[in-house]
Amino acid sequence: MNRENPAERTALHHTQGTGIERIAYPIGIRTTTVAALEYVTPYMLRVTLEGPGLDGFHTYQFDDHVRVIFPDPDGTLRLPVPNEHLMLNWPHPPPRSRKYTVRRYAGRELDLDFVIHPGGLASTWAVQLQPGDEVAIAGPPGAKSFPQTYAHYLFAVDTTALPAAARWLEESSDDVSADLVIEHDHPEEPAYPLAKRADVTITWVPRGQLAPAVQQLRADPSTFLFAAGEADSIKPLRPWSKPRLPHLFTGYWKQGQTDHDE
Repeated sequence: MNRENPAERTALHHTQGTGIERIAYPIGIRTTTVAALEYVTPYMLRVTLEGPGLDGFHTYQFDDHVRVIFPDPDGTLRLPVPNEHLMLNWPHPPPRSRKYTVRRYAGRELDLDFVIHPGGLASTWAVQLQPGDEVAIAGPPGAKSFPQTYAHYLFAVDTTALPAAARWLEESSDDVSADLVIEHDHPEEPAYPLAKRADVTITWVPRGQLAPAVQQLRADPSTFLFAAGEADSIKPLRPWSKPRLPHLFTGYWKQGQTDHDE
């Protein structure tokens, strides 16, 4: 798999490409330091990481993710090692880790947004962080890229995919046309900050109403659908979208499963 020149290949596909293309990056392992902690809503904790370990960090797509690596129960932190293929050799058994979207990257700063909920490994870990703590991250490995030349975009997401949708909106041109439909569990969650665009409509719906809300909106070949979140919530949109419009689906999590991967 080609992991060279990901910035150039991503930019080319965004402006001149067609369809979905998987663009791989060199995968690194980095040690960072917690610089700041902010609850952007009562259920979303933004962790800002910083440090020289972020030099040369690769992120060129709005849904890029890193793996946050957690210590073993005895406190031992076992990290992967870079290899000659621009990938990582992981220890066996692999350490506990979870994927998180890169909400923002700027020089030596990186923001990750954590949905806070009872009992989650990452959620429990995140709420205990303090400024100055060290955090190890692996990646991003790359992502599936789609052209940024469609006439209209339709995002169907829940709060786990909200950082990706927010980054896309923030990095899009002022004249972008889009509908964002966001599924939430708590009445405070629509306070999550989102960039404003004149031709972008943002609709918040309660859990269970995502698919019906999306199916009422514009659906034609000039519209691109990005659907991400709980796997069963977005599942009804798969057969609906197939004959209507180009699309990309990603199940970020699945009810009842740990570390769901799609």
